[in-house]
This record gives sequence, structure tokens and C-alpha cells, in this order.
Amino acid sequence: MRSAASPQALTVADRRLVAGWAADCAERVLPLFEAEAPNDARARDAIARTRAFARGELGAAEEIRRRFVAGRAAHAVTGPAAVAAARAAAQAAAVAHMGAHALGAAAYAAKAAGSAAPGRPDAVADEVGWQLDHLSPEAAAALRRLPLLGADASGPLGRGLLASGVLGTVIRDLQAALLARG
Repeated sequence: MRSAASPQALTVADRRLVAGWAADCAERVLPLFEAEAPNDARARDAIARTRAFARGELGAAEEIRRRFVAGRAAHAVTGPAAVAAARAAAQAAAVAHMGAHALGAAAYAAKAAGSAAPGRPDAVADEVGWQLDHLSPEAAAALRRLPLLGADASGPLGRGLLASGVLGTVIRDLQAALLARG
């Protein structure tokens, strides 16, 4: 496969590798969204489509067109954990477009877990630990090919929303752990 124009995109093969992990991360916090919006299937559908993309059953072009559907689900809820869970699903769905969104899915999932457990200061770190434990060596290798957060402005790992607050901290922690493993 041809290299992607942006280092944040990854090849289609690498995006398929990291999509399954992104879906796993988002699915762990999906109940937080569904508790607030039990009749809204957009986040669940996005995760299912992300898994189908990972298996090669859906093409990148089709999924790129649909990647914003799950993001709109975040507007259907108000609780911070539910909003972050919907955004985790949206980030997972966007992996078909750009592989760096896998780290966004993980970061939003960790934020959702932390928001759901304000009395547990280790909730975010525990979620990141689970995410790292459930990352295949192949997906980890693909994620190591991404630029560090803030080093390349051409995608989600630029200086935008994912670079600040708990999202930025989670992504930096994930990238540091990936580099230490590599």
C-alpha cells in the first residue's frame, strides 16, 4: 500500500489494525452514553462499523463519509461522561479517515471513565492501563508510526482539542508507553 500524505493518516492496512483497538476503547464506555440516550444507536453503530472496517468488510471512502454521524450523538446528551463516550465512538469511526483518531478514541474513553468516577482519582490511569494491555503488538507498532502529539499540525494530533487537558495528557501517556515498549 502507498504511504499516506499525512504521517497522521497511516496506511489503510495500519488504520485497519488500529481501528479494532479504537472500537474496543470506545465500546468500554458506551454504556455511559447509552444510559443517558438509550434509544440513540449512533454511537453503537459507529463502533460496529469501525469493527467492520477493521475486518476489511467496509471501505475507507464509505466510512470517511459517515465519520461525523457518531459525533452528532454527543449533542444528544449532557453528562460529561456520556458526551465523552459519544466522542470516543466518533473518534473510533474517524480512524478510517486518519489513523491518529485511534488515540483520540482512547483519550475520550479515558476521559469518559474519569468523568463517570469523580471519586476515583485513578480512573483515567486505570483506563489507560486497560487500553495498553489490550493493544496488539501490530497495532502498537502502527501507533508508534504516528508523530508525537503537537509535532505535526496536519491532523488530530496537532495543536487542537486533543492536545490539551485530560485528552492531551492521555495521548502523551499512551505515546510515551508505546515508545517505551518499542
